Amino acid sequence: MSRVCELSGKAPMTGNTVSHANNKSRRRFLPNLNVVTLISDVLGQSFKLRISAAALRTVDHRGGLDAFLAKAKDDELSLKARAIKKEIEKVQATAA
Repeated sequence: MSRVCELSGKAPMTGNTVSHANNKSRRRFLPNLNVVTLISDVLGQSFKLRISAAALRTVDHRGGLDAFLAKAKDDELSLKARAIKKEIEKVQATAA
């Protein structure tokens, strides 16, 4: 399982650990990933996703999973999230 956020695409970064003596050694900065169950209002279904804490705050700010996926770019989303987005768009198109 890769350490990539399914909604924002946030992945590990690399940098240096710098000691007090200014010695530098390589390290990785990992994203704060959590397994969260999010509910789609349109589909009336819950989905288990592995997302970063920053993405979870953004989902809450935008008003839920449906609103977040409507604004999200497809290249940032995982395959699972893209499938959910496509399903939501299909249901909204038939309702309109």
